[in-house]
Amino acid sequence: MTISTTHRWSRSDVPKEQTWDITDLFPNHAAWEKELITIQEVVSEIIDYRGKLHTDSNTLLQALKTLEAFQQRVIRVAVYANLRASADGSDPDNQRDTSKVSSALARVNAKLSFFQSELLTLSDETIKRFLQEQPELKTYQKMLEDLMEDKAHTLSPEIEETLAALSQVHSAPHMIYQRSKASDMEFESIKNQDDVELPMSEALYEDRYEFSPDTETRRAAYDSFTNTLNRYKNTFAATYATEVTKQVTMSKLRSYDSVTDMLLSSQQVTKEMYHNQLDIIQQNLAPHMRRFAKLKKEKLGLDEIRYCDLKAPLDPEFNPQTTYEDATSTIVEALKVMGPEYTEIMREGIANRWIDRSDNIGKANGAFCSSPYGVHPYILITWTDTMRGAFVLAHELGHAAHFYLAGKNQSLFNTRPSTYFVEAPSTLNELLLAEHLMNNTDDVRMKRWVLTQLLGTYYHNFVTHLLEAEYQRRIYDLAEQGVPLTANVLCNQKQEALENFWGDAVTFDKGAGLTWMRQQHYYMGLYPYTYSAGLTVSTAVAQKIKEEGQPAIDRWLDVLRAGSAQKPLDLIKQAEVDMSKPDAIKVAVDYVGSLVDELVKSYE
Repeated sequence: MTISTTHRWSRSDVPKEQTWDITDLFPNHAAWEKELITIQEVVSEIIDYRGKLHTDSNTLLQALKTLEAFQQRVIRVAVYANLRASADGSDPDNQRDTSKVSSALARVNAKLSFFQSELLTLSDETIKRFLQEQPELKTYQKMLEDLMEDKAHTLSPEIEETLAALSQVHSAPHMIYQRSKASDMEFESIKNQDDVELPMSEALYEDRYEFSPDTETRRAAYDSFTNTLNRYKNTFAATYATEVTKQVTMSKLRSYDSVTDMLLSSQQVTKEMYHNQLDIIQQNLAPHMRRFAKLKKEKLGLDEIRYCDLKAPLDPEFNPQTTYEDATSTIVEALKVMGPEYTEIMREGIANRWIDRSDNIGKANGAFCSSPYGVHPYILITWTDTMRGAFVLAHELGHAAHFYLAGKNQSLFNTRPSTYFVEAPSTLNELLLAEHLMNNTDDVRMKRWVLTQLLGTYYHNFVTHLLEAEYQRRIYDLAEQGVPLTANVLCNQKQEALENFWGDAVTFDKGAGLTWMRQQHYYMGLYPYTYSAGLTVSTAVAQKIKEEGQPAIDRWLDVLRAGSAQKPLDLIKQAEVDMSKPDAIKVAVDYVGSLVDELVKSYE
């Protein structure tokens, strides 16, 4: 069944096969409510270890096992509520449930804050002795070592408990942002070139209209989109400024040199690695992307290429359509190179409703993969019957396979690696899909289309998200200088970051500066730049798979199974890629340049 072009469903009208099966988490809502109550009661089982973690190695082991089992239950409770809210954030019941979870977890986390504080009182010698005495503690060695590295930035137990009790307040800016977008934002409908009225939503803009071959429709949708953003800019600015103020304040309380140092510490990434991603890509990639923009302007016959035209198809009359069934079949076929275990995960996710693909009122925009430990991943996407959607779905299935494999081979505490690495498995899937499509067609226009999709992947990760990261860098710098983060300041910084990259190749209106409001990643620390780090890694790995075949695939699967058992640099080196140096970044940027060269050549 395809998405209607004339109306948007209510969630209750969505066909079952287009929704994810959350009964794998809880059989019904009543069971979820019961578990929400239960976890607040059984937290006492962990509190019983208060003051005892130092006693002996066996006590520490049992305490960690108890905590791990408890956290697994908490994750299921939280994910269930979050999935329901993502599927329909306009539903008052879903809003209520996410608030209930947030409140409950704030109380639970406050009660558990002693655990980390007590662990930090253990000396390195004691931990080494415990590890020698109790072999099972090896499972938690990486977690314990990481914790010790944070010792200098940990506050007194009393303060940590207070901060934990305020976790619901700390997460409020993100919640307010999400709630407002899902429930309050309304977009004016638009008309296409035939004067037919079309529905408008953020999801439809980002998944359909922004890629429209019709310039009039594309620009009308952009105007509707930015006009709505403009009405919310002051509220969203105050919300985001609160988030930034929180982060800056916490970095000072925890005695970090800067907020950047604090946010990178959890990623286990150096500032040099962080700035390398931002500086090298912006400087070296800009000429390639400007050339790509000028090619679009020429081939689309535009007097100027505006910011809202950058995702327009290069060949407007060639936009491969596909059904969901055909797209998923193609994805599985493309990923067979990864071996039977990997492709079976793909098949299982597609067949067993891990994926929510409808477009309905209140649904979160974009796409994501949530992977509750001990269950299976859940993917959110808005399916619009285009081949571009196949790339988005392949991306999210890459996340799914990664965390499925990590969950099968690691304990909960060793499952989730640094965000610096986490986008590598997802973008590798996109590269493999593109390779498969290129190898299975002789059609020049199809090959050209695949090239544009590959460039779309790099645009998304090396341009869109990287410029979000540049924007973040600017905003944190201003905040630490004491500059008030008003709507005008935020919009001007976004506008400047965009214009500096694109130069005179693209025409900008003031609406472009409002587009910082599109992205919730700003409430997730230094997350946007990690997309470029992940794609840098996957570019190198894809090349190794092409050159070496099975040995490179085997190394990569071992990396996925490792979860977070290693630090990101060591994890990536296991795939024989070194991210401590700028070389891999430059190679990836040069590859993008070669794609632009190939595309230009196809028109000669």
